Amino acid sequence: MSAIIAIILPVFLVILMGYLFRWRKLISDGGVDGLMKFTQGFAIPCLLFRSISHLDLSASFEPALMISFYTGALSGFAIGMLGARYFFGRDWEDSVAIGFLGLFSNSLLLGLPIMERAFGPEALIGNFAIIAVHAPLCYMIGITAMEIAKAGGTGLGGLPKKVAKAMFSNALVIGISLGVIVNLTGLTLPATVSEALDLVVRAALPAALFGLGGVLFRYRPEGDIRVILFITSVSLVLHPMITWGMGRMTGLDETAMRSAIVTASMAPGINSYLFANMYDRAKRVAASGVLIGTALSIISISIWITLLP
Repeated sequence: MSAIIAIILPVFLVILMGYLFRWRKLISDGGVDGLMKFTQGFAIPCLLFRSISHLDLSASFEPALMISFYTGALSGFAIGMLGARYFFGRDWEDSVAIGFLGLFSNSLLLGLPIMERAFGPEALIGNFAIIAVHAPLCYMIGITAMEIAKAGGTGLGGLPKKVAKAMFSNALVIGISLGVIVNLTGLTLPATVSEALDLVVRAALPAALFGLGGVLFRYRPEGDIRVILFITSVSLVLHPMITWGMGRMTGLDETAMRSAIVTASMAPGINSYLFANMYDRAKRVAASGVLIGTALSIISISIWITLLP
């Protein structure tokens, strides 16, 4: 267990540093917002572009990997949404926003650095395959469900246009899309551009983790504690368990199983809050779910890494 803690603790210490810096007012909310805008709007899209442009797409997109991980993710969304609606009496729009926490795990800011520290850089192929469709697929599902909930089942003629506009105004989706284009066309970037991208990419995850700590400082687990604990359990327990079960059923190989399970065991991503904020729905549940889930994920991640070969 001490070895597992040594793997994951540095990642959470960087988050803690960001939290403490914001608590002690060594960085302002504006500074945190600027850092997150840089990482989420530029540095991480560059990371995704760089990684996916070099990914062996034919070897990486193993059907069993995608089926295993996204069966868990979609189950988390459905159970989270229906639980919020029928167990906790939230309206459908709130329920979609709450369900999104069970769908969108923190595959980037937590998943990549922890997977790399646990199993090495060569083990990230499956992670990048998951991430390549993570933001586009999750936003497509979330936005579609929310627009249907808002419309009450009527007036859905413009739904495809709304979904496409929301997805392709997202910097993560743009970075992924450009990476796929470069990969498929075989384009070669000039050496100076590649070197500049490498500089940005090296800063992406450390800066994002530090900024995430600053963002989490703002959120307090106020009220709604039962629904917060419910959706956190869906994200941290149900998602990886279903992924593990599907991996066994589909014969997922050991390396891909690691990527699927470690990514599934992550807390809800900050995009879960951004989605709730975009629609002004269940923001307190989303914010607190990200905060509490990130803290509790130390336990879930440690357990799964211990169980994995």
